[in-house]
Amino acid sequence: MAMLTRVPLFYSASKSTSSPPLPFHQCHKCSFVTNSNLIPSSSLQILPSSISTTSHKGFRRRRFPALSVVAMADSAPPTVLVTGAGGRTGQIVYKKLKERSDHYAARGLVRTEESKQSIGGADDLFVGDIRDADSLGPAIQGIDALIILTSAVPKMKPGFDPTKGGRPEFYFEDGAYPEQVDWIGQKNQIDAAKAAGVKQIVLVGSMGGTNINHPLNSLGNGNILVWKRKAEQYLADSGIPYTIIRAGGLQDKDGGIRELLVGKDDELLQTETRTIARADVAEVCIQALQFEEAKFKALDLASKPEGVGTPTKDFKALFSQVTTRF
Repeated sequence: MAMLTRVPLFYSASKSTSSPPLPFHQCHKCSFVTNSNLIPSSSLQILPSSISTTSHKGFRRRRFPALSVVAMADSAPPTVLVTGAGGRTGQIVYKKLKERSDHYAARGLVRTEESKQSIGGADDLFVGDIRDADSLGPAIQGIDALIILTSAVPKMKPGFDPTKGGRPEFYFEDGAYPEQVDWIGQKNQIDAAKAAGVKQIVLVGSMGGTNINHPLNSLGNGNILVWKRKAEQYLADSGIPYTIIRAGGLQDKDGGIRELLVGKDDELLQTETRTIARADVAEVCIQALQFEEAKFKALDLASKPEGVGTPTKDFKALFSQVTTRF
């Protein structure tokens, strides 16, 4: 029997030979496959042809006079799920992925139907609660990569009057404390992604986690950076390829026009460059999916002011600067 040693660009059985034809079987997508161990069924196209049979010495032999098999490169883009897609940074990531539909199949996860409708209500937007692991299945099943942008959000207590001085007080709603959202919720996502065979997770956190007395921890007595750091460690220990991005102070400004800076252990907080545009964080999230240099790494992320330095375009070089796994 003739055997294939490599995937051909084009195979044609234009006439019968004395040797039996290559074995064919039909896969679940109703496509014929030539030696399925060599050529994935999803990569084949069958050109229509007439099939006849002839009889020879008591047995019937199929003839494939014009059967052509074209092996195509598997061009289906990877499916990427953005959780927290209803948030200000999450919306940007989701939108950027949608704009790059030739390279990615975007999905988003939001917490409410209202949030889904507010960002377009597309079929690729799923409603689920990260605190409920069972609700994550439909969104995560079949994805290739996960970008986590969920976070507990402190709310200001009513009655604050900035004209009277002092500082506002904050609180977290019942069930929405950092322990429940940034720890349990993110752990649920990581576990579900691992079970689904996800190839990479990008997790967005915050700088400041090395300082237990950081002001963010005092908001609503939530210790938000403590729980974020715990989730980051869980991801680093999971075995899944990961990129942990600890962003500086987030700004609602245009992206792509500043020089980005990476650091470690909150060293950027000791400088004048400790903020970054949400749009730049979103871009780094997507770029992290493209380069091996971004995998198994954790980085602090900030930017120089607009007009200072050279806007970052080479993201491979940016990730290559990072040497820390956590």
